[in-house]
Amino acid sequence: MYRLCHPGDGEEAPDLPHGIVKRKRTLKRGETLYRAGEPFRNVYAIRYGSVKTSLVTDDGRVQVTGFHIAGELLGLSAIVTGRYNCEAKALEAAGVCEVRFDQFGELSRQLPSLQYQMLQIMSQELLHNQELMLLLGKKNAKERLATYLLNLSQRFEKRACSYTRFNLTMSRSDIGNYLGLAEETVCRIFSLFHEEGLVTTRSRQIQLNDLDRLKAIARG
Repeated sequence: MYRLCHPGDGEEAPDLPHGIVKRKRTLKRGETLYRAGEPFRNVYAIRYGSVKTSLVTDDGRVQVTGFHIAGELLGLSAIVTGRYNCEAKALEAAGVCEVRFDQFGELSRQLPSLQYQMLQIMSQELLHNQELMLLLGKKNAKERLATYLLNLSQRFEKRACSYTRFNLTMSRSDIGNYLGLAEETVCRIFSLFHEEGLVTTRSRQIQLNDLDRLKAIARG
């Protein structure tokens, strides 16, 4: 679905029923793509930029559930309930395309490999959730942040982007919320990693200087 929405990849999109794929939708920084409780109609593919998902717990606290970059899909968790279970908000200027889920069956008939690819994506989501449970339950603060940075690095590498230098579009507060750490703890560990030469930070950009040592820290 991402390739259907992304121009210039050398592939022509097949003839699709009118209106299944809406190719252009842009979001400003801080703009909401969808909110928790809204009816589920579309799956979204991020063309560029990044998006944060979060939900409100029963006691009114906000919990960040993920950060999503270009090439990733949003909204799949709403399939089973028919409503989005979280809020998706742009962390920076972003572009998405909408794939109407009510016509997904027709799209699958025209693209037979799509169902298998969707299973792969959902399997990856299950694996991510398992890794997050391990991250929050067993790792200390340094291990959590190192694991988080390496995970981002791997996702950028899969998309043929630089995996050692990239922008952290999310705030330190949001990173801490996601990792179950105080913002002050996140800032302190970033400073420690910088002093030890593991990373170099400048504004929102980060350079990973020593992947092997970061991996050693992540493993504990």
